Amino acid sequence: MDVDKMEEKDWKYHGEGNKSLVLSHVQLSRVLRLLKYPAEDSENPPQTVEQAFRQIQNIVDFSSNVMSSLLGEKFIHSGEVVKLPLEFVRQLSIRVQHQRPAWRCDKVMDIYSGCALCLPNLTSPVLHQPTHTPPLCIEIKPKCGFLPSSKHVSKDIKTKVCRFCMHQHYKVASGKWRRRSLYCPLDLFSGNRQRMHFAIRHLIEEPQNNFKIFKGGQCIYSSKEGSDDSLDLNSLLHHLRPYFLYGNNRINTTSKAVLNDFIQVLVNALLSGGGGGDGGMVTERQGEGRSFCEASLFNKERIRHGSQGLPSDSVLFRILQTQMLDTQDIEGLYPLYHRVEQHLQDFPKESVRTRLQIDGPYDEAFLEKLQKCPTEDDGSVEFAVAKVHQYRVAMTAKDCSIMVALVPSSEKEEDDEGQRQLRDFLSSRPPAFSYSVSILDLDPKPFDSIPRQLRLDQKIVSCYLRTGGALPKGSLPSLPGIFTAAEREDCTLLFHPV
Repeated sequence: MDVDKMEEKDWKYHGEGNKSLVLSHVQLSRVLRLLKYPAEDSENPPQTVEQAFRQIQNIVDFSSNVMSSLLGEKFIHSGEVVKLPLEFVRQLSIRVQHQRPAWRCDKVMDIYSGCALCLPNLTSPVLHQPTHTPPLCIEIKPKCGFLPSSKHVSKDIKTKVCRFCMHQHYKVASGKWRRRSLYCPLDLFSGNRQRMHFAIRHLIEEPQNNFKIFKGGQCIYSSKEGSDDSLDLNSLLHHLRPYFLYGNNRINTTSKAVLNDFIQVLVNALLSGGGGGDGGMVTERQGEGRSFCEASLFNKERIRHGSQGLPSDSVLFRILQTQMLDTQDIEGLYPLYHRVEQHLQDFPKESVRTRLQIDGPYDEAFLEKLQKCPTEDDGSVEFAVAKVHQYRVAMTAKDCSIMVALVPSSEKEEDDEGQRQLRDFLSSRPPAFSYSVSILDLDPKPFDSIPRQLRLDQKIVSCYLRTGGALPKGSLPSLPGIFTAAEREDCTLLFHPV
């Protein structure tokens, strides 16, 4: 892209998170990610151009030097920092303002620094050969996939019910969501196909901000925060059905079959090595008790076959291993954070903060600090800072997103129409897709966010214990299962000539 020749009409609003806003190019498979500030700072930018550039460069360095090494280079797209003309950025800000959700408008786009992060648009992948059907892209925010076993955990419930399931109760109680999601990350990370299918089914039924589906770069299925609007399953099925037609016949294209085939293809991609391969050695989960959450509705007795474990080169395995760098839990980590904070107060020179790499640079030395951290606490500030760095990396892995791009494989023509119909009828496998898997949202978590993390943990746990796991009055019941509705549709017998 030629930065000097960029025009605002070529860019459109794509989405935003808490700290940045994303724009996508209307033709090229590229996105620009720009920083956001609180609206009250709109007249006076809270940081200089150099600081904004360093903040975005830190995101790139953390992704390419730290997370890429831990998660696998094949999954990561770090992007590059670009400097944009200020007038172009201002015009963009005006252009997209009316497209932004009202509840996100407490922050404004950075129009002062001109700095942005340029990345590939993973919702609209570049294809080696164009297809008649646009690619499907599924974004999943899997969240934390294990139960803590740290000796520092003070409430026993944390070793039985996962953080996500407890947090759901807190979010409903505080009014952030009207309904509880029945998704449990431990089911998705189990590696057992039945449990993974169950988890994705609940992500579809209540996506919140953990599940989105894109078709040709356009979001076709997602939730709006704070909204109790029912999701349009018929619209989703309308989009998915063409991808799951079997030859020229319409056997297995009932709603239930379409949804089940879609989930099966997604599970296959998540268990693969990232590019459509067979996956590596399956690694059994250590400590059976840690792989089941008591709040999950999945019945353990239903597991008929299949191992509990993930292929070692799968995206979920790499994310889980990185999440498990959090060995202390926030309760054990906070005293170590306090030790580092005290050291910085005792030795306030900037050189001390730089030596401990509190704010970066995120280079090989930073990675080495957290990889070579001793297991036993020797009381040093070096041990404490290494554990804090491990926790920050684990938190990034707990908050990352997975993007699965599905491209329908072109069907090979067969001589005998009847033979193809027979094959399609007898086949229990969904149609073939080629797929790619990527990990995004890999920003470093700030050092000074740790006290806030401890307070949030305490609020979530106390809310769950106070209610005994029951939802507050006024919360909406879970929607009638969309799969149940799809199953009612399947009461028609189809006789097909073969």
